[in-house]
Amino acid sequence: MTQPQIRFDDGAAYERYMGFWSRSAGRVFLDFLSPPAQQRWLDVGCGNGAFTTLVMESCAPAEMHGIDPSEGQLAFARERMAGGAASFQQGDAMALPFEPDAFDIAVMALVIQFVPDPARAVAEMARVVAPGGTVATYVWSQDGAGSPSKVFSEVFRACGFSPPSPPGRAATGAGALRDLWADAGLEAIETYAITVQRSFESFEDFWTSSTGSGTLKPAVASMDPDSIARAQAMLRERLPADADGRITNSADANAIKGRVP
Repeated sequence: MTQPQIRFDDGAAYERYMGFWSRSAGRVFLDFLSPPAQQRWLDVGCGNGAFTTLVMESCAPAEMHGIDPSEGQLAFARERMAGGAASFQQGDAMALPFEPDAFDIAVMALVIQFVPDPARAVAEMARVVAPGGTVATYVWSQDGAGSPSKVFSEVFRACGFSPPSPPGRAATGAGALRDLWADAGLEAIETYAITVQRSFESFEDFWTSSTGSGTLKPAVASMDPDSIARAQAMLRERLPADADGRITNSADANAIKGRVP
């Protein structure tokens, strides 16, 4: 059976699903980067602008550009940042439509695992960043808690339904990321481990927020009502509610940065 393609086309659904997670891990990531103010930023795979907004609020960039393949996501990003503070355009991470040395910092926020050729994407980021600039990413790991979706994927597989795997999943470990950055000719490479948590008001909030977009949505759409009920029961066992009915989920990410020589 052909696996459904992973797509993120609905900016509002993505915000409910991943916006909180992206910003929570993104704040730790920005502390790790410690970027100076007045830098020219490129957010590769900017999606609905969740991380782009965080950079605008925290880093006083001289320029802020976002690029993403989904016009649906970009429309949401433009609306949330109305006023022209950031520039958004459609494009491919593996063929960035920018001249060499156009930026001081290029980042990918929770994106590299979805790029068919991660090495090419890293090389492209290095190409468009000026000497002395920074190329960086953070990505959900496959170890420990892993991504916020990991507990769902494990339960769904136990029920006989497998969410699609990202094409660049092998690029999520700290060692694999180091190899990618070194192969792109980057220097002063550093990695950092990020752990974040999110609490949901109820199991229903946890379920609907998490299964409305991305890798989980097509899996749920393929499940019959009995399978969904079984999966929900297993999730309740894996992540029991507290005394107030709240559900807490954890996620781990790997971050890396390197300098363009």
